[in-house]
Amino acid sequence: MQPDTSAAEVSSASAADDAWFFPGFEPRRVATAPGIWIHTLQGGEGPPLLVLHGHPQTHVIWHRVAGELARHFRVVFCDLRGYGDSSKPAGGADHAEYSRRAMAGDMLAVMRALGHQRFAVLAHDRGARVAHRLAADHPEAARRMTLLDIAPTLAMYRKTDEAFARAYWHWFFLIQPAPLPERLIQADPGAYVRDLMRSRNGGLEAFDPRALEAYARSLAQPGAAHGLCEDYRAAAGIDLEHDAADRARRARLGMPLQVLWGEHGVVQRCLRPLDEWREVADDLRGATLPCGHYVPEEAPRELLDAALPFLLGQG
Repeated sequence: MQPDTSAAEVSSASAADDAWFFPGFEPRRVATAPGIWIHTLQGGEGPPLLVLHGHPQTHVIWHRVAGELARHFRVVFCDLRGYGDSSKPAGGADHAEYSRRAMAGDMLAVMRALGHQRFAVLAHDRGARVAHRLAADHPEAARRMTLLDIAPTLAMYRKTDEAFARAYWHWFFLIQPAPLPERLIQADPGAYVRDLMRSRNGGLEAFDPRALEAYARSLAQPGAAHGLCEDYRAAAGIDLEHDAADRARRARLGMPLQVLWGEHGVVQRCLRPLDEWREVADDLRGATLPCGHYVPEEAPRELLDAALPFLLGQG
C-alpha cells in the first residue's frame, strides 16, 4: 500500500490541545496500512527526528521540549496505534496487530510518506520499545536513537521479581484476557491515568493539569482501553518471540544508541540498564537523569542537555 497523508481529523479538544502545547506545528494523518491512520504533528527545520511517547500518554508528553527540538530538527511527533488520535484496530488472537513489529512498520511508513528515508529517533517507554524493533527490523532507516527509561523487553520479563511486579503491576493487569481490564479502565479512564502516574516518583505535581486531562480524554475514546491492553498483550507474547529470535541469531543494533533513565525510577531500582543494552547493542552510551519514569515532563532541561548533542551527532 502506498502511504498517503491528509489533514488530521481529530476532536476539537485534541486540536485545541495541539494548538496550545505545540504552536506552529502542523497536524497530519498518515495511512500506514489498510484501515490504519497515524496522527502526527510536524514542525521545525533540520534533519528529521521521529519522536514517540509511552503509556498511558500521547504525543503531548513532549510539550515541554518540543520548541527546543524544533530549533534543531524537522520533528515528527506520532501517536502510536491504539493511542491518542491514531487508529485503534480490534486486534486478533495473537495480538500481532499491536506487536512492536506492526507499530514499527507504522512509524517507518509515516517517515517515508513524509519524505524521510533516514532519521534519528527519540522515544520514551512503549515508544522506545517500538523504536528498538524499528532499529532491529530496519537498521537502514534509524540513523541514531535515544531511548528513555526502558531496558529491552525480553530482559525485563526474564528478570521480573517481586519488586518489579509490585512496581509495574499494570504489565500483568493489562495482559489479562479481554474484556476484564478494558471494563475496569473504561469505568473511569481519568482515574486510571491519574492513579498510575501518581504512583511513580513525585506524584502528579510534575505534570501540567491540561496534559493530564488530554491523556484521560484520549483514553476515554472508543477502543482506546482495548488498544492499550492489546499493546501489552502483544508485548507479553508475540514481541517476546520476535526478541528471542533476534537473540538466537545474535542480531545486534549497530547504530549509535543512547539510553537515559530516571535515577528514581523502577528501571534504575530493579535492573542494570546499560548491562542489559550491551547484550543487544554495539555502539552504546547512557546515564541517569534526576527524575522518575516520565522523563520529558519531569526533567525536560536535563533531557535536552543530554540528548541533543547525541542526536545531533556531537557525542
